[in-house]
Amino acid sequence: MTTRTTTRTTGPSDRGASAASCTAQPTAQTAPPVPQAVRAVGGAAHAADPISLTELNERSSLLTRFDRSYLVPAPTFLRVIGRLTDAQHPGGPFRALAIDGRRAFRYHSVYYDTPGLRSFHDHRQGRRLRFKIRERVYEDSGERQFEIKLKGGRGDTVKHRRALTGTDSPLGAAHRAFLADTLHRAYAIEAPTSLRPSLATDYLRTTFVADGQRITCDAGLVCVDLRSGSTVRSRTGLVLVETKSAEHLTVADRLLHAHQVRPAVFTKYCGALAVLRPGLPANRWRRAAHQAFGPHHTDDLAR
Repeated sequence: MTTRTTTRTTGPSDRGASAASCTAQPTAQTAPPVPQAVRAVGGAAHAADPISLTELNERSSLLTRFDRSYLVPAPTFLRVIGRLTDAQHPGGPFRALAIDGRRAFRYHSVYYDTPGLRSFHDHRQGRRLRFKIRERVYEDSGERQFEIKLKGGRGDTVKHRRALTGTDSPLGAAHRAFLADTLHRAYAIEAPTSLRPSLATDYLRTTFVADGQRITCDAGLVCVDLRSGSTVRSRTGLVLVETKSAEHLTVADRLLHAHQVRPAVFTKYCGALAVLRPGLPANRWRRAAHQAFGPHHTDDLAR
C-alpha cells in the first residue's frame, strides 16, 4: 500500500545445564528462542554502518513523502538489506540508525477511537477526511508523543505531534484542545468528544537511511485489543517493512519487487482489529492480515 506522508511536529522532536557434582543445583530456566524476524532486523542493523539521529534528519527528514508497506519473509529481508547496505551499493550504502550504541528500538503505541470505531470505519470506507489518534512511546528513551495522522486529498498523510511529559494524558484537556485545533484547521470538523483506548501495539524497529530515503523494519509485533484483552502476534519469521521517500518508487521498492514482494494493504491498527474483532467488516485488510498474523490469530488474554 502506498501513502504519501507529511510530518509536522509541535513541541520537542523525536527522537544452556550441567551436573558437575552430586550436590543438587538450581535448574536454570531456558530463555525462549528469539524470533527469526527479530534476529534478522537486529543482525542487519548491527552489520550496517551507523548513522546518527541528527544526520538522519539532515539527510532524510522527508517531511513530505510516499510510504509503501511490505510483509517480507526474514530470509528475503536479509538478502534485500544486505544488498542495500553493501559498501559497493551504487549511490552509497544505506546506514542503520544508531542512538547511544543501540540500533534496534522498542516502540509502544496506544490507539484511541470512538466507541463505534469511527477512525477504523472511515479508513475502511476510504473517506478523505479521516484520521488516527495515538500515543507513541519510545521505550528505550522514555519519550512520549501524542500523534494525529490525517489523510490529504492526494493520498498524502500529514502527521501532527505534541510531546507528552510527566503525567500528561493523551485525553487530558491540553491534548484534546490540540486535537480539536488540528481537526478544525485541517478539515473544518469537530473533534470526537468520546474517545477511549482501542488497541495497543508493541514491536522492535530498526531504520535504514540513504539520501532522501528511509526504510523502517518492524519485528515481533504484538497487538492487544484493549476492550476484550485478546492479543494477536505477527508471524515469527515476518518483517514488516515500510519504504519512505519523496519518490514514487525507490531502489528499495524495486529490489523488493525483484524478490517477488509486492506492497501490502496493511496497517497495524486496521489489520489487527480485522482479526481481533472478526465481526467487523474488514475485507480490505483480511488477506494481508492473514499473511501477517497467520491462520490461528488470537490468544485470549482475559483467561
